[in-house]
Amino acid sequence: MSVVGVDAAAVKQALEILGPLAQTEVNLGVLTTYRVGGDTALYIEAQTVQDLEAVARARNETGLPVLVIGNGSNLLIADTGFPGITVATGKHFETITIDRETATVYAGSSVALPSLARRSVALGLSGFEWAVGVPGSIGGAVRMNAGGHGGDMAGVLTEVNIFNLRTVSSETKTNDELAFSYRRSAVEQDQIILAATLQLQHDETGGGAKALSEIVQWRRENQPGGQNAGSVFVNPEEETSGELLDRLGVKGFRIGSAQVSAKHANFVQADPGGSASDVDAVINALAQRVLLETGIVLRTEIRRIGFEG
Repeated sequence: MSVVGVDAAAVKQALEILGPLAQTEVNLGVLTTYRVGGDTALYIEAQTVQDLEAVARARNETGLPVLVIGNGSNLLIADTGFPGITVATGKHFETITIDRETATVYAGSSVALPSLARRSVALGLSGFEWAVGVPGSIGGAVRMNAGGHGGDMAGVLTEVNIFNLRTVSSETKTNDELAFSYRRSAVEQDQIILAATLQLQHDETGGGAKALSEIVQWRRENQPGGQNAGSVFVNPEEETSGELLDRLGVKGFRIGSAQVSAKHANFVQADPGGSASDVDAVINALAQRVLLETGIVLRTEIRRIGFEG
């Protein structure tokens, strides 16, 4: 196998359990917005809860680690790959149900945030406009308490349905039980988001469409496109990470096939055909420089899979 550190016997056993559900040596890099990184030992796109039950059995009987990737907009996969089972939720988890009278939204884990933001505004609801600028899915957004432009998941979510790989069972958790904080939640590594229920408001002023347009325009003017995973570092207390890094003059800083965006200092871009190790090297160099020059410890917002430290 091309993945480093694979337990071949465990993978073989997992394949016997998963059967045709599993694919071997699928490249994960192309499934992320960074588009760099290695393969996964096993890959499954789960279409039903029964598929997730099979994944749970394979995990629990083999000890292989499980990675849930969502739409890959917040991940950096190491060039050495992931030596376990990677799971994505499929079309079955793209259900959206909206009750306009109560302004309640039920969305499956695979639902794209921008799509749901536009749909809720079109139906006269407000409170989720901020999500039009977040290129993620409901599942990942709950896990990391995604947010922007004055809103976040903690502000709209009432409850979430979760599948627990360890106990092979589904459960419902309330907003309070998820212990949301800035870009964090209590969702654990062995838990997979199935769906979320959101409480929005009625758009009494009719300004939702304008808000969407302004957010999209702001992102076009202030954030780069290309191969990246959005903001790399969580904002410290005194200023945003982008402002801090910009003040240190790091725009354009490059290591190999990765560089700090010339448009936004908290974005690290990967070149086409580049390496994840170069991206990680830039991230580490930025964090080290900030620590040495300011004493501030920056925490990464993106998930880095397969890297030490």
